[in-house]
Amino acid sequence: MEIQPITTDKKQFLDLLLLADEQEDMIDRYLERGEMFALYDNGIKAACVVTSEGPGVYEIKNIATIPAFQKQGYGKRLIEFLFEYYKGKCSVMLVGTGDVPASTTFYQRCGFTVSHRVKNFFTDNYDHPMFEDGEQLVDMVYLKKTLSSSE
Repeated sequence: MEIQPITTDKKQFLDLLLLADEQEDMIDRYLERGEMFALYDNGIKAACVVTSEGPGVYEIKNIATIPAFQKQGYGKRLIEFLFEYYKGKCSVMLVGTGDVPASTTFYQRCGFTVSHRVKNFFTDNYDHPMFEDGEQLVDMVYLKKTLSSSE
């Protein structure tokens, strides 16, 4: 398993990124300003984009695993990599997700705790209704992980 930074031609991963954020113009808002990483294990398995949101604050804007390889630890491994990679320059890592148990539970298992929510984020910012696990997404739930140099 290998994780590589992606610095050019990030759009080649668009199909994968659209699994986690299904509207291309929303991805365009952060793709070029973010740092992108791809996880390979006999081919691409997962990718993520992380942005700086202020001094010491980084946000995972997109993390996606190819559906056939979900629930095999690739997403968790990518998050563990991010914690290590940003150690020393990041004090807080944020991630926003839909308010559905599968997503929030995954991030909590990775060490995140619920921080806050943005009311009506999905209904206000997307041009179509978004669904996950059969539920319409309305609010964005933010989770956070405090990183210290000793982690």
